Amino acid sequence: MSDPKKLFIKTYGCQMNVYDSERMAEALGGQGYVETQSPDDADMILLNTCHIREKAAEKVYSELGRFKGLKAEKPDLKIGVAGCVAQAEGEEIMRRQPMVDLVVGPQSYHRLPAMEEAVGKGEKALDTDFPLDDKFDTLKTRPKAKRGPTAFLTVQEGCDKFCAFCVVPYTRGAEVSRPAERIVREAQELVEAGVREITLLGQNVNAYHGHEGGLAGLIWALDKVDGLERIRFTTSHPNDMDDALIEAHGTCDKLMPYLHLPVQSGSDRILKAMNRKHTRDQYFRLIERIRDARPDLLLSGDFIVGFPGETEEDFEDTMDLIRTVHYGQAYSFKYSTRPGTPAAEKPQLPDDVMDDRLQRLQALLREQQKASQDAMVGKTVTVLFEKAGREQGQMIGKSEHLHAVFAEAPDVAVGDLRQVAVTQSAPNSLGGTLLASAG
Repeated sequence: MSDPKKLFIKTYGCQMNVYDSERMAEALGGQGYVETQSPDDADMILLNTCHIREKAAEKVYSELGRFKGLKAEKPDLKIGVAGCVAQAEGEEIMRRQPMVDLVVGPQSYHRLPAMEEAVGKGEKALDTDFPLDDKFDTLKTRPKAKRGPTAFLTVQEGCDKFCAFCVVPYTRGAEVSRPAERIVREAQELVEAGVREITLLGQNVNAYHGHEGGLAGLIWALDKVDGLERIRFTTSHPNDMDDALIEAHGTCDKLMPYLHLPVQSGSDRILKAMNRKHTRDQYFRLIERIRDARPDLLLSGDFIVGFPGETEEDFEDTMDLIRTVHYGQAYSFKYSTRPGTPAAEKPQLPDDVMDDRLQRLQALLREQQKASQDAMVGKTVTVLFEKAGREQGQMIGKSEHLHAVFAEAPDVAVGDLRQVAVTQSAPNSLGGTLLASAG
């Protein structure tokens, strides 16, 4: 019996790419590949790319350049580029880096086995279509191998919102939702493999329409899966937070009290320029309704500073929104141009202006995050333990609110849910004392 071929995947960007990389590895497993943690001993290197951040494509070309020597040493080494940069750049990748053997977009990676076979015959393989066939139908049932206690599960892809700064509609395509029964089946398979918490993924996950009850209906269907203890979802758009989903936050015990709900700006003028299709006041009223349903909910958000045309007054509107809402966690970035998007054609703000605003905004967000964590001291949380800590007998996991929590827990196993009394707040985690089993 021949030795298995080795596959090295490097994943960039969002949780959806993490999920996609898992499915790519599973698809290539049928071709005799097993994953390796080092590119040096790989028979295939696959870069699963993201196009959201600044100079994403150039970073991919730079990474490919580092593999030139390896390719020279191992002429049979296959090198592929997948994901959103692959979708956006297509043939340009192969033109600039002739050593690349295959390029596949995020909607076509179910075709990887056939592409790998073509490369094995000395051909180049390129597929950046938006195929009519459903990649999830083509992908095989997930293997029964033992899993960690948490998993991502893609339920929706693409976006129809066309925010002026975003490439997702161009790289991931229109909104598509997977049928609920297939998602429930995959969730059951994950639970059988050891998963206790699932995060539902989508570029605009709360626009999910694969269940007659929308995302809330899917959540209630998953609520019935025995052994699944926790449900989360990300990323959401304010315009798709419907009544049923808000109600689910207050009534579904398995739906965790954490919500990532990006607003991007607190200025109505900038929100309109971004094509967000909501106002700051509408966002405020939505947050009030969600917190009425689930008062202990921890809110996370995204913010872009320096969007074209942003004035100091616009920026102060964003700072005011942050002070009013209060975020337990947030992600913030300087605006960077994405070729082909409407905002890319507008005059850009000076870097020093954007740098100054980002520093001020992040200082406020850090202050709020610290206050949120400090407020947990003295409370009891339920922790899903995921791994051992640095110290002997210590375990680390996540609370209901997605805070990292560490505790002395020598008798606790990975995958256990336990109650922890929080005794300290560190910069990026909470420390506590193990109390009792929660299941």
